[in-house]
Amino acid sequence: MATSHILVIEDDERISGFIKRGLEAEGYLVDVVQDGQEGVQRGMAPYDLIILDLLLPDKDGHEVCQALRREQIHTPILILTAKDALEDKLSGFDHGADDYLTKPFVFEELLARIKALLRRRPSYNATPDPLLHVADLTLDQSSREVRRGGEVITLTKKEFDLLAFLMSNPNKALSRTSILEHVWGYHYDTLTNTVDVYIGYLRKKIDSRSETKLIQTVRDFGYKLSDNQPS
Repeated sequence: MATSHILVIEDDERISGFIKRGLEAEGYLVDVVQDGQEGVQRGMAPYDLIILDLLLPDKDGHEVCQALRREQIHTPILILTAKDALEDKLSGFDHGADDYLTKPFVFEELLARIKALLRRRPSYNATPDPLLHVADLTLDQSSREVRRGGEVITLTKKEFDLLAFLMSNPNKALSRTSILEHVWGYHYDTLTNTVDVYIGYLRKKIDSRSETKLIQTVRDFGYKLSDNQPS
């Protein structure tokens, strides 16, 4: 197996040095940059993972995420920051991040998050069934285009990933835990309403203009996507 190559975008040399030494001791290749603008430029390269601080010179972490996702860079991004409010975490996901870890952190947890994201990485490019259909809703995993009734629907990266998971399991009740594991790649014990928040986002974009509501709540369990309406 090839050695994974990680880009660390962090302006605190003490923290970046600690991460670099620790990850290199685990066998990873690590590059470090210290400002957001250079982070965007370097992030265009084929890294296996990006570790990103939010408070950066030139461009903040949210801007870095947005810039990379606009360029169709799907490298997993782990935000590592002192900003620990729920709205900061949700905003990070909304801007294209795949995971969120707050400072101060335990290195073993950082390592576990990295391993979880790297295990998921092949799914970013694996499209055995690129076009998904449920009723008049279609999702193209190759072009990342979503349409309902022929109308294009614009989704954030996490909204797209969540909808793709639901559409890959039509008519199947999915627990909140399984959704967190598959879409976010980790157990978020402190983010118990993350799934509910993103389901709300999707409902506004997918179901609000249609009589047929495809996203259904499974009481005390989770959600499912189905064109079979509850009686």
